[in-house]
Amino acid sequence: MRVGIGYDSHPFAAGRKLILGGVEIPHSKGLAGHSDADAVAHAVTDAILGAAGLGDIGRMFPSDEPRWKDASSISLLSQAFLRVVEAGFRFIHADVTIIVEQPKLAAHLDAMEAKLAEALLAGPAHVSVKAKTNEGMGWIGRGEGIAVMAVATLDEPSGPRLSGGLSVS
Repeated sequence: MRVGIGYDSHPFAAGRKLILGGVEIPHSKGLAGHSDADAVAHAVTDAILGAAGLGDIGRMFPSDEPRWKDASSISLLSQAFLRVVEAGFRFIHADVTIIVEQPKLAAHLDAMEAKLAEALLAGPAHVSVKAKTNEGMGWIGRGEGIAVMAVATLDEPSGPRLSGGLSVS
């Protein structure tokens, strides 16, 4: 069993759609970023890549690369997941916490779980998404942006393993 942790944060920005977990959320502002700035998908991507020992989203999809401008982060998650599968891992579960004051997200959590699970070729029961406020404290509490934490678990490739994570063929 392997565990990875992902984190992402973005400030709010006018003139952009708010996309979280692949779901468009009605709100007056979206998130600033090179891609669609889906902080939920970014955190989950980092969690699965970390669990597999494959780096992070920034190395796989650099923000200075024009082809990733305005890219769908759910699509990027799917591409990263394919690399995880190619490395021999099997997705088990992701647990996600979104920290934001507004908008309220309760009505959208099931749809986010379904979209994330689809990108990870899993059932919605394998993805848990929660939303919390920051109780009015700090930049999140002032409504300046959003932060997301994610933990993912993967099954390791089968076969005997040596110290340092090397597989024996």
